[in-house]
Amino acid sequence: MSHREVQRYAFKEAVPSKEIEETLLLAVLAAEGLHGQSRVRLDATYYFDQEKHACVIDSGSDVGRDICRMFTGFAIREFGEAAFSVCRANSVPEAGTEDPSA
Repeated sequence: MSHREVQRYAFKEAVPSKEIEETLLLAVLAAEGLHGQSRVRLDATYYFDQEKHACVIDSGSDVGRDICRMFTGFAIREFGEAAFSVCRANSVPEAGTEDPSA
């Protein structure tokens, strides 16, 4: 089993979940511009938890690292540096099966 590099983003409750999700999707779309839609579809893994105002992105590939860079930059510009934190996590949860705060 290979080691995965995963970044966990936790946003303050004051940041609207819909805007966090839209910012994440914008970063994914930007990555498609760099790497192509098929490569993003194959190499990108991310998860957004609307209720917890949190998301995780697998940064173990070039695509994932670029999504993290763009998402971080977009989030700083849109919400401010103090609106969220980012740290390494153990894994990317599958939708509906794990808590991304773990």
